[in-house]
Order: sequence, then C-alpha cells, then structure tokens
Amino acid sequence: MEKNLTTGSVFKTVLYFSLPYLLSYFLQTLYGMADLFIIGQFNGVDSITAVSIASQVMHMVTVMLVGLAMGATVMIGRCVGAGDHEQTSAAIGNTITLFMALSVMIMIVLLMAVNPIAAIMLTPAEAYSETVTYLTICMIGIPFITGYNIISSVFRGMGDSKSPMCFIAVACVANIVLDYLFIGILKLGAAGAALGTTLSQTISVIVSLVFIKKRNMVSLSLKDLKPQIAVMQNILKVGIPVALQDGFIQIAFIVIAVIANSRGLNDAAAVGIVEKIIGILFLVPSSMLSTVSVLSAQNAGADKHERARQTLWIGIITAVSFGTISAVMMQLLAEPAIGLFTDNSKVILLGGQYMSSYVWDCIFAGIHFCFSGYFCAYGLSGISFIHNLVSIICARIPLAYLASVYFADTLYPMGIAAPAGSVLSVIICVSVFIWMSKHPDKLTGRL
Repeated sequence: MEKNLTTGSVFKTVLYFSLPYLLSYFLQTLYGMADLFIIGQFNGVDSITAVSIASQVMHMVTVMLVGLAMGATVMIGRCVGAGDHEQTSAAIGNTITLFMALSVMIMIVLLMAVNPIAAIMLTPAEAYSETVTYLTICMIGIPFITGYNIISSVFRGMGDSKSPMCFIAVACVANIVLDYLFIGILKLGAAGAALGTTLSQTISVIVSLVFIKKRNMVSLSLKDLKPQIAVMQNILKVGIPVALQDGFIQIAFIVIAVIANSRGLNDAAAVGIVEKIIGILFLVPSSMLSTVSVLSAQNAGADKHERARQTLWIGIITAVSFGTISAVMMQLLAEPAIGLFTDNSKVILLGGQYMSSYVWDCIFAGIHFCFSGYFCAYGLSGISFIHNLVSIICARIPLAYLASVYFADTLYPMGIAAPAGSVLSVIICVSVFIWMSKHPDKLTGRL
C-alpha cells in the first residue's frame, strides 16, 4: 500500500497525487449540497432551513475532524518517507485507537448539546424541531464520519490519494440514492436527509474496510493499537492547531454571513451565493494544501528538504496560476455566474460586486494554503493556526464590518476583506519561511 513520493519528477508527483485529492474535494462539495438540493424538491422552507442550519454545524464538526486527522497524515507520511515500517504501523494503530475514542466522546458531548446549539444558531421556531432531529441523527453517526476521515488520512499519509477518492464517491452516490428514498418516497423530511447522510458514511466505511481486508493493505497487530503516549502526542501536536484553525475559519465565515444578514435579504442572498461559488474555486488551493503537506512530510522524513521546498514552490505556482485565471475571468463573468442561482436583478448586481473583489482571494489564499501544508509537514502547524487567527481578527472580520457600515449601497468593499486577510497571512508565512531557511538545523528534527 505504501507509495514512496520522495523520488522521480517533483512536478509529476504533485500532479498525480493532487488530482485525486481535487476530485475528492469536488465530490465532498457535491455530497454536502445533495441534502439541501433534494429536500428543496420535496419539502417547504421550514425543512430547507433546518437542513441548511444543521448542515452548517455538521460541516464545522467535520472540518475540525479533518484538521485533527492531518496530524495522522503528516506523521504516517514522515514514517513512510524514513522507511520505518515499525513506526508506520504504530502511527496507524494509534491513529485508530485515538480517533475512535475521541469520536465517542465528541458524539456524547454534542448529543447533550443539541438544543443549545440549535438555540445559538438562532434557528427559527418553524424549523427548530427538524433542526434538532437532523443534528441528533447526524451526531449519532459521528464515529462513522470519523472512521472515513481516519481511513482517508492513513491512505494519504502512505502516498495513496486515489482510494479515498473512491470511498467518497461511494458515499456520494449512496447519499443521493438514500436521500431520494427517505425524502422523496418515505417523506421523512429533514430526518430523511440526516439518515441518508449518516448511512452513506457508514456504507463508505464498510466498503473501505472490506477493500483493505481483501487487499491486505495494512499490517497491524494488537501491539500497534496499544496507546503510545509519544505517538499520540505527535499526532495531536500537528492536528490540534489545524483543527482549531479550521474551526476559527468556519466561525469567521458565520460572522461575516451574520454581518451580511444584517444588511437585508438581498445582501444576505448575494453573499450566500458567492460563498458557494468561491467554495468551488477554492477546491484547487485546498487540494494543493493537502498535497504539499503529504509530499513534504514524506520528503522531510527522508531528509530530502530541498525536494520538500520544490514541492512547496510547485504547489504555490499551481495555486497562483489557477487563482489568477479565476480572478480575471470573474471580472467578466461574475454577474452571469450569480445569475445561475437566481433571477433577482438586485441580488445579481450585489453578488457581482462582492464576487469581483472577493475572488482575488483565490490567489493569496493559494499561497498561504501551500505554506500551511509545508509547515504542517515539519510539525509547525501552530504557525498555520497563528497566521489564520491574526488574519481573522485583524483583517477579515473588522474590515468586513467596517465596509458594511460605511458602504451600505455596495458589497464590493466588503469583498476586499478576504484577500486583505490573506495578504496578511502571506506576509507572516513568508517571514517564517525565511527564518526556517536561515536555520536549516530546525528542519532535521522528527515528529
């Protein structure tokens, strides 16, 4: 199962590894939109609102689990790069033990907090009951959501980005079929959407486990599953800052959405539509972050630091090239793109303004995403957490708020807040990278 990513053409390695990652992210985006799209075909606004609010909460939980799993991906990658099969097995075994225990604890805590969460989200009374039902069912399925993510993190850490793509494809197809069954035929509403999501994750985990067993892809013993404090500390050392970083980013998105909501229905709709489009454009920078982290981790483990840097630069060039093309095209196509989601002329105008300025973030975010992946590979995920936190507190939220107050007739200035925050992140990342270059001895340590 192990694939050595420390030899051969760096560009080809980045390309072959990142494409399945990109498709995985696309499928996850499609997976996330399926519930909302299908329930909109069979139910009213109350059910749509319930699924929309509850899925935001579950997305945040999932994103933080994925961030935490990054610690396992990096550690496994470094062990594979170093050719240490014993430590690789220990890392995989402790990842399974750690995350299964965490998933049960998270499930229990969140099940106890379902009603407070629904209240904090200011859920309308008409949608409150279905929101609670959706959250309850999905939270019961957290061990399976966690199971999929740790299986994916193990595969990716070992150099295989194709298998996780296949597993999420299975989940995506199952989710669509089950949604039509539970929502369309059985008329279960939001509960049906939650059942479809939970069961599809369960099916994906079962398929992946059967796949692993048939191909005998992972060799583990009971000794590998036994908790090893040092191994778990190294996983959490990388994973916790990434999970917190992703959590704060999701909170920032919610705060900016609230700011837009305060301006009125048209502004709220425009911002919501643009966020969906930007989410698709950000699939490339996100895949570069993950690719750089895995490839750099293996090369760091093999003491091939120059190759790790080459991976970083190729990731940045790819992300910036895509971001530049996207930004230029959206200066011409912003309003037509918004028009695909609505025929409201005011929303199209406001959305075009917001998109025209926001889309430049695709360039700068692509740069700091790649740096974040590189820092994670060297166990410096705390840097990623810090630059994102500084960006959120010092630029994204305050600039969005000030723009909403002083430019009430346009969303263009509000859209500038995102790229401004990313520019601040880039400055911090470049400064840290220069420091690392001047202190190469800091790169030789292992997780």
